[in-house]
Amino acid sequence: MIAFVVRRLLQSILVMLAVGFIAFSLFTYVGDPINNMVGQDTTLEQRQELRERLGLDDPFFVQYGSFLVKAVQGDFGISYRHRRPVSQLIAERMPATLELSLVAAFLALFIGVPMGVYTGLHRRGFLSQVFLTVSLIGVSLPTFLIGILLILIFGVMSQDINQAIGFSLLPQLPTFGRGDVTQVGWWSTGFLTKSGLLALILPSITLALLQMTLIMRLVRSEMLEVLRTDYIKFARARGLSNRAVNFGHALKNTLVPVITITGLQLGSIIAFALITEQVFQWPGMGLLFIQAINEVDIPVMASYLMMIGFFFVVINLIVDLLYYVVDPRLRADKAVAAGHQ
Repeated sequence: MIAFVVRRLLQSILVMLAVGFIAFSLFTYVGDPINNMVGQDTTLEQRQELRERLGLDDPFFVQYGSFLVKAVQGDFGISYRHRRPVSQLIAERMPATLELSLVAAFLALFIGVPMGVYTGLHRRGFLSQVFLTVSLIGVSLPTFLIGILLILIFGVMSQDINQAIGFSLLPQLPTFGRGDVTQVGWWSTGFLTKSGLLALILPSITLALLQMTLIMRLVRSEMLEVLRTDYIKFARARGLSNRAVNFGHALKNTLVPVITITGLQLGSIIAFALITEQVFQWPGMGLLFIQAINEVDIPVMASYLMMIGFFFVVINLIVDLLYYVVDPRLRADKAVAAGHQ
């Protein structure tokens, strides 16, 4: 077990080095940040002085090495646009992104898995067909379009619809921003205020819908496959109840692929929250990244991708460890290998 973790950690370090190299090399050539930092009246001498102070005239590998050394120490440099440490900017924006991502992951997992189990057990039921239709819509529509539609319905048209039907059917929900937040140490949370909770509803649903449909379809296909196996038939032949067979045997054996896709989707939720943050003007890391692209803010862009790469590496490590816990075949293979040695 320890050797497994050490091997994964070494692989993770190599992945982080590769991500940092690719990100830094790409963003170094996307434009000249000096043009966005100075005015038209700035002289060539002042531009050159600023370029030398920021180290932009250094060779690429010198800049990359300096970036890595500082990143290991938690120093991601100074934002060209904001003139502030990038670590401070990320620390201010990270709570918003993580809270949105965790709520979306919670919705996707705790709605998608039951829907997948139900559609797998009741393949021809009317409700199963409704779930499959909704999942088809969730997979087909792009995230930004789902967000715009939710804004249109719950932010623009809800009051007119309620007036037309004579009673309050659709609530009017916040369509931008994070609402009121409360500081808990350095962490800013919207979970403790009413406006903060209301502001989470539309963006979290937008972000969760695609992941929820993918998880539902995966669980459904795995359930259908497991229910056709011989050990399920033997379990029924022994006289076990449907509940024991479906949930004690079938569902348990679908957990391994579900853990994989859930872990990967959680990383995807964090990485691709930037589209949802842009639509709802959610003050998270994704919105900061998009603004950094427009402003050619290389330290912010490189640091953001390094952070996303770090999240993926940690999530994949956790998924591998859960594999080891959930799947007894891995432990059996290790024991057999140890016995042969």
